Amino acid sequence: MTQSRTTSPLRSGTAGLALSVLVASLGTSAANVALPTIARELGGTFAQTQWVALAYLLTMTATSLTVGHLGDLIGRRRVLWMGIAVFTGAAALSALAPTLWMLIGARALQGVGAAVMMALPLARARDMVPPEHLGRVMGLLGTTAAVGTASGPALGGLLITVAGWPAIFAAMVPLGALAAIMTGTADGDAPTARADRRGFDLGGVLLLTAAVGLYTLGVTMPSADESWPTPALLGGAVAAAALFILREARASHALLPPALLRNRDVSIGAILNLIVGTVMMSTLVVGPFFLAGALHLPPAAIGATMAAGPLASICTGVIAGRTVDRFGPRLMTTSGLSAMVIGALALALLPAWWGLPGYIAGTVLLAPGYQLFLAANNTGVLSATPAERRGVTSGLLGLSRNLGLITGASVLAALFSAASGATEIAAASPGALTDALRVTFLVTAALLVAAVVLSLATRRHGSKARGPKPRGETAPTTAR
Repeated sequence: MTQSRTTSPLRSGTAGLALSVLVASLGTSAANVALPTIARELGGTFAQTQWVALAYLLTMTATSLTVGHLGDLIGRRRVLWMGIAVFTGAAALSALAPTLWMLIGARALQGVGAAVMMALPLARARDMVPPEHLGRVMGLLGTTAAVGTASGPALGGLLITVAGWPAIFAAMVPLGALAAIMTGTADGDAPTARADRRGFDLGGVLLLTAAVGLYTLGVTMPSADESWPTPALLGGAVAAAALFILREARASHALLPPALLRNRDVSIGAILNLIVGTVMMSTLVVGPFFLAGALHLPPAAIGATMAAGPLASICTGVIAGRTVDRFGPRLMTTSGLSAMVIGALALALLPAWWGLPGYIAGTVLLAPGYQLFLAANNTGVLSATPAERRGVTSGLLGLSRNLGLITGASVLAALFSAASGATEIAAASPGALTDALRVTFLVTAALLVAAVVLSLATRRHGSKARGPKPRGETAPTTAR
């Protein structure tokens, strides 16, 4: 009975997980297009208005591991439903916010809900879906994330034109309510999620939140405020991270148990996630400067070109998941990373030879490898995780991905700027920008080669991994 109820990834519960990921992705991408309008209507400066986006990113990153930990303690379905409720309520508050700072506060609260909606669907999918179908569900979740990222700016621009910037947040309310209804009707939490009532590691939560928050502020704010104390913030992040590691090694109820990190599938999977997040962010932060400065494209053409990668991801996500189910996550993780190496090399070389068609070809080549990696890595990591730790493992995947995105936005953007040789990137010549693009994506290709080596190391030690293989493991219990 359980098998027949969970074999289709489009059943109500699984569709609710996909909708949760979609809405959280829209919360990230749709709001950014409204920042100029918000600054004008609420009377904020550029640096102040940027906090509308930063507050969301900051809280979503800082709380990813904590919400996964809570899911393991009190039930993943319950925490997911609560997270959707927080997100939806905060969206309503954002739409009604009369001042900029109230909007920023509502967005910070919305980011906490988004952390739940991005992390726990992975764990819930592992709870609900038989192993032989897990890859395709992970592919579905990756596809919906890509849909949210690709459609957010266009949807946001349309809503602003028709009804003003509050409509962006108001539109998330019915979507969130629908996601809450659909996830609430799914099967209950796995018994192991409730059986082990471990203590809540408040000290670990505070230290990790401080480390992630300081790091995020340190690497994201310099672009908006040159007086921002970046060295002090990064130093504080390192100190808080060191204290967190020391505490977790001694804590009886650790937020991130050392035994979990000793699982090679989990630890290397998180590292790979961070590397790939860094690489994928480079296309978003570097691409517009190259397209505008080197190819002289107008804004509309830049937007259409930037949509090519997400559209390719949408078309290949579910196919990638089915491939993982057929051939296994370890082999497909390495295959996806290898395909991404080819895409990064294409982005480094083809634009100099073919111009715009070369750039589009590179982004389209990169996307299928990314979707294959994402489905395979998430499947492999969660298949190797004990049932009672699936929530915190999903949070770890979300944390590593977000840290990668933040790092890519800062470090690779700085690399691109330095490689152009120009004091101000807007003044760089087309040839300098083409050279900078080549350097940036050769570096990302090198990062991906290192990721391939790590993935191969995991495969060689696969026989020692404690996690069961996707085709051979017993289907998980879905409800009590």
